[in-house]
Amino acid sequence: MSGSSGATTAADPDHDEAMSTPRRFAGRYELRELVGIGGMSEVHLARDLRLHRDVAVKVLHADLAKDPSVSARFRREAQKTAGLNHRGIAAVYDTGEAETSTEAPLYIVMEYVDGPTLRDVVRERGAMTPRRAVSVIADVCEALEFSHRNGMIHRDVKPANVMLTKAGAVKVVDFGIARALADGDGGSTRTGAVMGTAHYLSPEQARGGAVDARSDVYSVGCVLYEISTGEPPFTGDSPVAIVYQHVHQDPGVPSRRNGELTPAFDAIVAKAMAKDPDDRYQSAADMRVDLLRLQNGDVPYAAARTAVEATSPLTVAETRGTVEPDGPAPEGNRRPVSRRLMAIGAATVLLVAGIVALSIVRSGSADEALLDVRGRTISEAIAVLHDRGLNTRVEKRVHPTVPADRVVDTVPVAGTAVAAGDEITITASTGPDRNQPAGAQLEVPDVSSLTYADAIRMLTDVGFRQFQQASLPSSAELKDRVLATNPYARRIVDGTATITVVMGSGPAANGP
Repeated sequence: MSGSSGATTAADPDHDEAMSTPRRFAGRYELRELVGIGGMSEVHLARDLRLHRDVAVKVLHADLAKDPSVSARFRREAQKTAGLNHRGIAAVYDTGEAETSTEAPLYIVMEYVDGPTLRDVVRERGAMTPRRAVSVIADVCEALEFSHRNGMIHRDVKPANVMLTKAGAVKVVDFGIARALADGDGGSTRTGAVMGTAHYLSPEQARGGAVDARSDVYSVGCVLYEISTGEPPFTGDSPVAIVYQHVHQDPGVPSRRNGELTPAFDAIVAKAMAKDPDDRYQSAADMRVDLLRLQNGDVPYAAARTAVEATSPLTVAETRGTVEPDGPAPEGNRRPVSRRLMAIGAATVLLVAGIVALSIVRSGSADEALLDVRGRTISEAIAVLHDRGLNTRVEKRVHPTVPADRVVDTVPVAGTAVAAGDEITITASTGPDRNQPAGAQLEVPDVSSLTYADAIRMLTDVGFRQFQQASLPSSAELKDRVLATNPYARRIVDGTATITVVMGSGPAANGP
């Protein structure tokens, strides 16, 4: 709240005794009211007295701020987020410590978004209309694609981290915050951070595996599921039970929870939430293309491939509900539960709990996500990685689709958490095998963000000869740039296949 008060507090004009945080930070940010509070921080509406504008000030809880590693990471993540200049990402203006006579809480100053979160919308109004849900998530995907291309994986995409302005525009918030708080020494704090987002945790995060852009895609699929059905894809009595389902079970089909949804919508959710990252959309841009196709009345590419699969998954609870009567079974039909099975069940729960704990420790083991340098020249890739303090070595091999002296891939892969001093192996192409027969299997290169001419040139270089062009609404920045291809980038297809190049046509006439 704003500093109340008729009470005279002459001792410290920048601190309100009724509040747990100072009333004024850095002599310029005057807190007005508390607008949100969670397990990690509290958010205040504030006034920037220097620039005369409203801002949001996120203040890290004092117990977390006392951890030096958390403090350092909190600042670094805030500084990196400040470099993300995109209409769909809440801007970060400033960060620092509010030094007072009693404490020095960490804070970041952000763009104030005067509107609800998606969590608020679903709680207050229930499921969104399918068209609105698709439009919102398409904008979320656009924001995430921008962050991914700038080396920032969100890691905590959830309804509470997506806000809507009064005009209905999307703002994604809290980039890097979960990662910053996962590196402290206090295990209980870190557990709370991860457990609080169990409903949206990707299987690889649950297993403690490498996290990349496709992990955010999975979480976006969970959010799309929830805002379109009114319920998250998995529920349970505990975070461990929910995480177990993310790893081992398929979600219920969305259209069975909301009759307004279609099989094509189901297919998009199924692809985004595939257990194996290789089976998901390989980028937020690819998912956005399918969402826009659905919105425009076209068949999503995922639906064309997986329409049958997308309508088949059932949760364990749904399957059981069709064959088992309610209440206890007759005595004669009861089957004793062996102690061995009970032990296995208990061990499984403990294993999942251990996996979650391991993911917490691993998630904060490095400083930033490895940039995607695929498609760049060797010299460009080396320069980019060296600028971030990484060491490199280069290996070369024949590649059927990537032109000579261009990067095929890296080890570790793009999006993996890395720290300064780590060695990155760059695999570069020597070009296609000239003895390769026509019609051989080729890998579709990633031509996103290129002009149409440059995209066709790259596709031709790797052996494709048949092309067609399509267009979809896009941000102004992506107008006349490639949004995606069909087949998707990095898919292996016959060299005689026709490649559809989807171009951005700019903002729709009636706005987003």
